[in-house]
Amino acid sequence: MRRVRSLSVLATLALAIMFSLVLTGPAQAAGPAYVALGDSYSAGNGAGNYDSSSGDCHRSLSAYPYLWKNAHAPSSFADTSCSGAVTTDVTNNQLGPLNSATGLVSLTIGGNDAGFADVMTTCVTGSDTTCVNRVAQAETYAQNTLPARLDATYNAIRAKAPNAKVVVLGYPHMYTLNVLCVGLSDTKHRKIDEASDVIDSVIAARAAAHGFVFGDVRTTFNSHELCSGDDWLHSLVVSPSWESYHPTATGHSSGYYPVLNANS
Repeated sequence: MRRVRSLSVLATLALAIMFSLVLTGPAQAAGPAYVALGDSYSAGNGAGNYDSSSGDCHRSLSAYPYLWKNAHAPSSFADTSCSGAVTTDVTNNQLGPLNSATGLVSLTIGGNDAGFADVMTTCVTGSDTTCVNRVAQAETYAQNTLPARLDATYNAIRAKAPNAKVVVLGYPHMYTLNVLCVGLSDTKHRKIDEASDVIDSVIAARAAAHGFVFGDVRTTFNSHELCSGDDWLHSLVVSPSWESYHPTATGHSSGYYPVLNANS
């Protein structure tokens, strides 16, 4: 009688363990230690849901680094990206969390070096000729000066995080072309989009030279630029003005995050 009762208890315990395994499933492995670097496109200006502790860096909890962190549960996470950052800001101020255990680094950088904010201000307030000339200056800078600045930044990242996969994300086209759109002229739209292609080609080439992955977001933003009717970018924003010409929360979740996720 005791033996039968013991077998019954053992059977009950076995069933309980089996149901527990079925219900809970295997534990999810932690993702690689992840550090996000870069400028306002990394920080998430325009995405709302801002982290008040980030101050003037305007980091958004809806930006693509946080979306990746929430989906992959990395073993550690740090975001040092900041609004207005240029390449030297990344090198001098953002690399603290990197070390040999870092498994993933993402960044968007280079647009501010080429004068992104001034280009957009000039094109919004000036004539077609003034806009075209200012964009041409930015393109010349991107082709002749930016490569060395990117090289220095990429070298510093690799020195601090020798084992990390580094994903360098680019910039989307700003406008859908060949559609009726109130605001800037078609001439300005085309020249601004041309500048996106120039800077993305420079970034992609330097990233490849360092063994980094280039994430091209122009494909995911296609048909969702300004003037598309389904915009994933802000146009001119009066307040806060720093959201102007930056991706919305949807731009991060549907434009940037899928590219980082596919390449991480």
